[in-house]
Amino acid sequence: MIITVIIPSYNRYELLKRALDSVYTQTFLPKEVIVIDDGSTDNTYQIKNDFPSVKYIYQKNSGVSSARNTGIKNASFEWISFLDSDDEWIEDKLEKQVNFHQQSKDVLMSYTDEIWIRDGVLVKIPKKFRKIGSDVFLENLSFCNIAPSSVLIHKTILDDVGLFDEELEVCEDYDLWLRIAQSYKIGLVHEKLIKKHAGHEEQLSFKHWGIDRFRVQALEKLLLATSTTNKELIKVELIKKYTLLKKGAVKYDKIADINLYTRLLLAHT
Repeated sequence: MIITVIIPSYNRYELLKRALDSVYTQTFLPKEVIVIDDGSTDNTYQIKNDFPSVKYIYQKNSGVSSARNTGIKNASFEWISFLDSDDEWIEDKLEKQVNFHQQSKDVLMSYTDEIWIRDGVLVKIPKKFRKIGSDVFLENLSFCNIAPSSVLIHKTILDDVGLFDEELEVCEDYDLWLRIAQSYKIGLVHEKLIKKHAGHEEQLSFKHWGIDRFRVQALEKLLLATSTTNKELIKVELIKKYTLLKKGAVKYDKIADINLYTRLLLAHT
């Protein structure tokens, strides 16, 4: 297997170096590493000097979905592995996934378990984020349980279902994995092969309130495109999220949001 690694980054020069170190110390080395600099104003441009073999692409700031899509469009090889610039890989991450796909040739996407680190300290992962891998669509319907940094995927899937939705500021991974899980097998490598870092101020999820608002956008879009038995599952999940968002709107006396989610609940019940 020949792999392209895609790393989007925005003003994370020091973290990006750590991520790249974890790529170049892999026991199975990728053939191509693409860094998409999404309009950084720090020293990210120096990464091409620090790691001369990296394919460095600069674009004006357009968001993580656009950056990943730029990487996909410029990838030279059929297998793609994503890595967020604030995460890092365990040294045999790619080797373990390559072995998995060589033994399961009908599976064109896989993900792995993970280690969580907050402010430099190892933390226990909540039970609800436990990786099971039996029904990937259902396991990811309430929230995203597949870290982009753990994913290895064949390009043909993306050619079929499309790329990351650039209209979503966050939860773009949640949206894409659900679209894929409706039509393709997704395999789980039951080993902790990535380190997910949290607590730093650059983390995207810290910059957006009400993450479920974006999950609702993804689910509404998915519902319109779905004609399978998943339709009822999506409706049930949407009702749960509308209810929670309305409850939050009531708490903070957001009249417009109260009216919006009241209308949406009536439309789906």
